Amino acid sequence: MTLRPLRLKKNEDRRLRAGHLWVFSNEVDVRATPLTDFEPGEPAEVQDARGAPMGTAYVNPRSLIAARLVSRQRNRPLDGDLLRRRLARALALREAVFPAPYYRLCYGEGDGLPGLVVDRFGPHLVAQVTTAGMERVLDDLVQALRDTVSPESLLLRNDTSGRALEGLEPYVRPAFGDVPEVLSLEENGVRFQVPVSGQKTGWFYDHRMNRARLMAYARGRRVLDVFSYVGGWGVQAAAAGASSVVCVDASAPALEWVGRNAELNGVADRVSAVRGDAFDVLGRMVADGERFGAVVLDPPAFIKRKKDAQAGAEAYRRANQLAMELLEPDGILVSASCSYHLHRDGLMDAMLRASRRLGRDLQVLEEGHQGPDHPVHPAIPETAYLKAFVARVG
Repeated sequence: MTLRPLRLKKNEDRRLRAGHLWVFSNEVDVRATPLTDFEPGEPAEVQDARGAPMGTAYVNPRSLIAARLVSRQRNRPLDGDLLRRRLARALALREAVFPAPYYRLCYGEGDGLPGLVVDRFGPHLVAQVTTAGMERVLDDLVQALRDTVSPESLLLRNDTSGRALEGLEPYVRPAFGDVPEVLSLEENGVRFQVPVSGQKTGWFYDHRMNRARLMAYARGRRVLDVFSYVGGWGVQAAAAGASSVVCVDASAPALEWVGRNAELNGVADRVSAVRGDAFDVLGRMVADGERFGAVVLDPPAFIKRKKDAQAGAEAYRRANQLAMELLEPDGILVSASCSYHLHRDGLMDAMLRASRRLGRDLQVLEEGHQGPDHPVHPAIPETAYLKAFVARVG
């Protein structure tokens, strides 16, 4: 197969040569190779300004990211064979690291498959396809997943907002098999059930290692889990021996699942829930003089766009300050951020500013990030998004 070329402007090949996989639309020499000549998802040979090949990509003329490299070889488009090879490599890593089949099986660019996220819940898979290039090979992808993992079912949760940027319609449907309404998983020795219709794919595997860190500090402490969702942090803290746990979330259905997961692990007598806006609930708790031995802050992204950075950083500072006001002397604060636009130094600065306003000492004990089932591509900073600190507040 001879692919059509996608020519770059002069000096716009440096990022690709440094290891990145993306080509932005303003980097393309549209006089030599008009983007409008390509169909969304069409494979192409990426060339530098002199016409030298740089690899194979898929193209989307409708997107700011006009092309995503899938191979450094010529004429090596994304197909069933390449999908199987990359998925098998991803699977080998997870099977070597995790004792049970509950993990993120594929993490997009981090696993060499841009536009694809797959989470595994034992015999069931939930996938998200976010680019036109991956959507174009959907049938091959489904077969590759069947060949690699032999799952009982596969749900396509293609309802993410990012699909609109690629000109793709949202949809949710099973690719095959009987998809259960409730998915089961185990993490750090604790069992959970989550609704298949929940947030994202139903679970956030990225914090697995950080939740394990909390378990080491939770024993005998009263723990507050803010932005708790279905109780990933709080139920694990209770299972690790916390004297009591309070989970806070704005979603009533999520808090119902907190109760179910607490019962599943025999800790329902030590886990309670409070529904409401996190800032409002924290403010009321401070006013009421409540105290906790440990507080977990794992909010949704306060900074979704770069222009929101200043307001978002202030939100992180406010949340951390409220959490510190609720901590007993030498209490443990777990503070996390999934905002790519807030770098780890920004999160630490928010924590430091909060502690200084309260006149309290801050000791950072441990630093965490996403687990090995979310491998970071060293040339793509966007793949390293998760930050977490375990701190002691004097």
